[in-house]
Amino acid sequence: MVFKKRTFFGQEPERETPEHPAELERRVAHCLAVAPGLDAADVTVTCNGNAVLLGGTVATAEEVARAAEAARSVAGVGEVINRIEISKVGRG
Repeated sequence: MVFKKRTFFGQEPERETPEHPAELERRVAHCLAVAPGLDAADVTVTCNGNAVLLGGTVATAEEVARAAEAARSVAGVGEVINRIEISKVGRG
């Protein structure tokens, strides 16, 4: 059997390495941290492939929606599973 060197139009093919989940988590967490109208101090981000799981708590339902929207805006995110809950602390 003969193995030939891989080429693409005479050039060495460019290898694409998949992004490490920790890098996607970092980018999503940063996006949440700088999103206007969102206090993401108690929000967690976990990635499995290109799926992002958001957890933790925020103060309002609007912040829950903003967090999901911000996570979806990050390049490389395929799916957002939003499990953020509204905090009961401070409510009377």
